[in-house]
Amino acid sequence: MVAFGKRDRSSSGYADAARAAREQGFEAVERLAGGRAAVFHRETIALAWARAERDPWPGTHDRFREIAGIVERALTSLGVDARTGEIPGEYCPGEYSISARGERKLVGLGQRIVKGASHIGGVIVVSDSPRVRDVLVPVYAALRLGWKPDTTGSIEDELGSVAWDNVAEALLREWRDGRELTEASLDTETLALAARLEADHLSPGGAA
Repeated sequence: MVAFGKRDRSSSGYADAARAAREQGFEAVERLAGGRAAVFHRETIALAWARAERDPWPGTHDRFREIAGIVERALTSLGVDARTGEIPGEYCPGEYSISARGERKLVGLGQRIVKGASHIGGVIVVSDSPRVRDVLVPVYAALRLGWKPDTTGSIEDELGSVAWDNVAEALLREWRDGRELTEASLDTETLALAARLEADHLSPGGAA
């Protein structure tokens, strides 16, 4: 899918951008966190961290730094020269993007704050970076956004063949440091609510 942010939705080219995504086989959806359009496919890892916060506003950058640090250390443990910071010309630019060598974006992070809670979401491109670039070229053209497609990369571009599961496990190892993780499934009530709300998060033009 191509996930569009709030600023994308206010663009006069939004409907054309959603159409461009669907023409390439990607569903177009509206996400809560983050800035500009980002791509999720089978060789990416989507992550989300929601927390109850009595007063979420003061800790915005602390939470960003915490999750960026987890992801950066996980990629470093795999052998990537991972660095946090925006690359000029990257897609969905952000201060807490994580790149390889400061040249190719591998990870995007976004945050949403509501009363009493915070949510950080992100995407890690494990492999198949050309697919990310190819779908974003017409999408960003429709949104009239300038960017440099060659700043888009993947972990595989840096290390050669890499298993999705190995990247996920490296991420969990760092997340476990000083934390207790419990594997769980969403309950039927939550899944039913998600199904009811799904249509509200589709971009204009209907499903692909």
